[in-house]
Amino acid sequence: MTPWALLIEFTRLVTNPMMVGLILLGAQIGIVFGMLPGLTATMALSLLTGLTFGLPVDYAIAVLIATYVGAITGGSRSAVLINIPGTPAQAAVCLDGYPLAMQGRAAEAIGLSVTASTLGTLFGVTMLAVFAPLLGQVALRFGSWEFFWLAIFGIVIAGSLTAPADPIKGWMAGFLGLLLATVGLDGIHAFPRFTFGRVELQAGFALIPVLVGAYGMGEILSVMRRDERLVVETNLDRVLPRVREVLRHWRHILRSGLIGTTIGVIPGVGEDIASWVSYDTAKRTSRTSERFGQGSIEGLIAAETGDNACIGGATIPVLTLGVPGSAPAAVLLAALTIHGLQPGPLLALKHPHVIAEIVAVFVVATLAVFVLSLIFVRPMVRVLLIPRQALMPIVYVLAVVGSFAIAARQFDVYVMLGFGVLGFLLQAAGFPVAPLVLGFILGPMADDNLRRALTLTAGDPTPFFTRPISAILVSFSVLTVLSRTPLPAWAAGRFRALRQRPGGAA
Repeated sequence: MTPWALLIEFTRLVTNPMMVGLILLGAQIGIVFGMLPGLTATMALSLLTGLTFGLPVDYAIAVLIATYVGAITGGSRSAVLINIPGTPAQAAVCLDGYPLAMQGRAAEAIGLSVTASTLGTLFGVTMLAVFAPLLGQVALRFGSWEFFWLAIFGIVIAGSLTAPADPIKGWMAGFLGLLLATVGLDGIHAFPRFTFGRVELQAGFALIPVLVGAYGMGEILSVMRRDERLVVETNLDRVLPRVREVLRHWRHILRSGLIGTTIGVIPGVGEDIASWVSYDTAKRTSRTSERFGQGSIEGLIAAETGDNACIGGATIPVLTLGVPGSAPAAVLLAALTIHGLQPGPLLALKHPHVIAEIVAVFVVATLAVFVLSLIFVRPMVRVLLIPRQALMPIVYVLAVVGSFAIAARQFDVYVMLGFGVLGFLLQAAGFPVAPLVLGFILGPMADDNLRRALTLTAGDPTPFFTRPISAILVSFSVLTVLSRTPLPAWAAGRFRALRQRPGGAA
């Protein structure tokens, strides 16, 4: 794809009022779906795929891509304002976005998150335009062994970040989520596990009720327990951050963009891991790492840049290999197929203009989401002026409706309530909720790939440790655990004694 081809498609797009109008409509729909807990980017794309079936291919692609970008960007609104991520990708945003809101800096936090999201998306789209064939080949190097360790690595990172004082509790919560993900029919032989004879459990626990329950109901119960009348005043003077405020964090933006794009290229991983890995890397390299989790601008920018850069990265294997890089990208792949395009190596040969058109739509959609997000920041921030006791019943209604709307099953409402109680009890005991949800999300990937890999090797676990990428992921996981685990008392005493010996290390 040449720059001239991209410029031609971009000019053709912005001079078409119908196309621009559909992009604005899709962007606003995506923002609404993203900011409401229980409504995700995957759901938005799934619903719109059917509604756009009668549209021309160009218009349908424009609506779907704009919705994709808007949903991933919009999820940070509820994460910042009420500590409930609109989509799983924004779980890491809660760590610093909500504390900033409690400090009266909600408008600043949303302005920075929108800006970081925009830069992250543009970075990922740039990588899509320049390196699509090259990065698409990277995805082919990941097998079942690498996918398993990637899931474990994500849980280890989330556990260590969300429970800095006691990371073991974070890891326990993550692996509890991994265990709960095994409920239902297994993904290979359809054998029922932990169903106890209940037909409802054969499909397992749906993700949205789990997510909404653990975050939404947990927050509702926490407010009821504290019985506090918290009303937060926030400064609404300035929403759009100054250029120098953004350029001050250019290292985090560039690094998180690279991380998000790379993780997006890996099939089946998605924006949530990109957000956590970006956040973890920013914390490890920051000079003020102690502020992470307390309202760190660096943490907020890193998480938002990473998950949005993953959009462009996840689209790369869709277009070049016909393999989705994330759940929303899987729906986008299906939509392209429905509309007569066959993503894969032959797409560029049969439809040479499509990739340039998709890149141009991504750019316009990103700019549209940026403008629409900033326009509605002020009314959204006023949510914080509502007393928490008055706001929580509204959140509860949205949680019930969002859980029930997925499959119209009353059982999903019970799942939401059950995970709400579980999340509340974990928080009361000092266990973080984010690793639980991430473990649940990554559970099927870890479970299926572990069993598939052992089947391919007739039970031999050696490739889990000898394949190059697997060995790297194992090393990162072990180093993360060792760096966050305190020495036992006897070992710490022995180490201090050795340092105090004459001639010992100073």
